[in-house]
Amino acid sequence: MADAVRYAERLLREEPLREQTCRALIRLHDARGDRARAVSVYHECAATLERELGVEPSAKTRATYDALLARDEQPAGTRLGGPPFVGRTAERARLAAAWLRASEIPSVILRSSYHMTNVLFFAESIRSTGKIFAPVDGAKIAMVDRRDLAAVAALTEDGHDGRTYLISGPEAITYHDVASHLSQVLGKTVEFVDVPDEAATAAALQAGAPEWMALGIGEVHRQLKRGIAAQTTDVVRMLLEREPYSFADFARTLPRSCADARFTPPDAARSRALETDRRAR
Repeated sequence: MADAVRYAERLLREEPLREQTCRALIRLHDARGDRARAVSVYHECAATLERELGVEPSAKTRATYDALLARDEQPAGTRLGGPPFVGRTAERARLAAAWLRASEIPSVILRSSYHMTNVLFFAESIRSTGKIFAPVDGAKIAMVDRRDLAAVAALTEDGHDGRTYLISGPEAITYHDVASHLSQVLGKTVEFVDVPDEAATAAALQAGAPEWMALGIGEVHRQLKRGIAAQTTDVVRMLLEREPYSFADFARTLPRSCADARFTPPDAARSRALETDRRAR
């Protein structure tokens, strides 16, 4: 079957508008158990037809794609062993907490919301297109700065045994808000564009992500849309006696050169400078 896949891929490269070959390749990948790659082939075909001819895939090609998705919809509990833990943040956190409590080892559980540094995943698309592509339209996310996590961790070494703290940013924001803050800091317009879940998974695979990672990222995005990271807490204010860093604070640590080059995480010097500026205010 591997030879058949290679042959079909070669045919599609030579005649990218031939939908019959596209459908055959989708079925081949599906037969090999590589659903993510099959989905990717469909979206590549659809994009090529739109770009070259200004048309959508034919009814036959759409039917092949719909059948692929329908076969993947299994009733809950039919998968042996259940779904993987990748992306199942809440379940994993509860399991870890149960293990720690059962062990009777002195411990403090620090749970964090969605990290602001996750935005750096979109650095290349921001640099090249000025856009953030993600399937999280409208999701409210209480993004947290890792400096707050580190400060709380350092403070809870003694006297907090048995407690669980959920650490969040000061407010729940959307990726539209993220784009607005980055536009102000980088001096160029950054736009958020919502995309289908399948397209995001296909893009991650094309970028070289392993299948387990691409599917896991997709699950994280679905949970964000369900509101799993929308809750804000007063943990930073209570323990550190100051306001948590906002996304605007985080964005200001990014160099303006990010508009023309890859993002790099905030360095320690810029972080210290920002902290000094905050205290002065």
